[in-house]
Amino acid sequence: MKVVDLFAGCGGMSLGFQNAGFEVVAAFERWDAAAKCYRANFDHPVFQTDLSDVSGAVAEIKKFKPDVIIGGPPCQDFSHAGKRIEASRANLTESYASIVSEIRPKCFVMENVDLAMKSRAYASARKIFKRAGYGLTEIVLNASLCGAPQKRKRFICFGMQGQKDGFASEAFTSRFSKKPMTLRDYFGNSLGFEYYYRHPRNYSRRAVFSIDEPAPTMRGVNRPVPKGYPGHPNDPCPVSPDLHVLTSPERAWIQTFPKDFKWVGTKTEVEQMIGNAVPVNLGKFVAETVKIVAEATENK
Repeated sequence: MKVVDLFAGCGGMSLGFQNAGFEVVAAFERWDAAAKCYRANFDHPVFQTDLSDVSGAVAEIKKFKPDVIIGGPPCQDFSHAGKRIEASRANLTESYASIVSEIRPKCFVMENVDLAMKSRAYASARKIFKRAGYGLTEIVLNASLCGAPQKRKRFICFGMQGQKDGFASEAFTSRFSKKPMTLRDYFGNSLGFEYYYRHPRNYSRRAVFSIDEPAPTMRGVNRPVPKGYPGHPNDPCPVSPDLHVLTSPERAWIQTFPKDFKWVGTKTEVEQMIGNAVPVNLGKFVAETVKIVAEATENK
């Protein structure tokens, strides 16, 4: 099936669908740095199109005749790290829904942070999807149960023409792993450290983690251990000068990007791309579920 990726970022979701056997034919990403990084890693075109211009975007996307549209409209206005105030970027969620409703692919996947599920923008987008004839499966996935060693939670809306709401719920939940994936499960003993520091949003949260647990969510910032870090009662080991701090490549690997993925941009841009990305293996898990449900539907 042919796939077009909207708000593609550096390509985590595209790579997941590609690894699951889908043909990704085009991507759309406005941010120049992410578009350059995407081009360095994929053979198909990526367009820097303003997707808030729905009619213009539809005209471009229709040329590729997608069976599936995927995408994650910018989520900063909904994120746990943000101020949780819906603003102009949230309107892109409605733009995504409008594009889907105009093109009418067989199915679509929209992903976002878990808080987006309760947003006004999503409520509006949901009405657009329903008017266009899509049944919706709405689910929050924990990446550590879906092939990635990270407790990242993402809201997934999987829509398919002519289906009842909840049509794919069991297809998702039946494929969850029996236990959360840890860094040791994923990397074995190849990392060369047992504990590492990840800067918390505030010091009421712990900042030291073990490789025998899933990693916390990779964010768009990567900071060294500050001199003032007081430690936290739940840290699995004391803070010391030789405590490991995750490197940018390690953060990308925890996001399940392959080691040969080419990161293009400044250090700040790359860190933001890594933090914004859908873990590749989570994208693959979603793609495989889409394929299972689509094939079952065709065989009825």
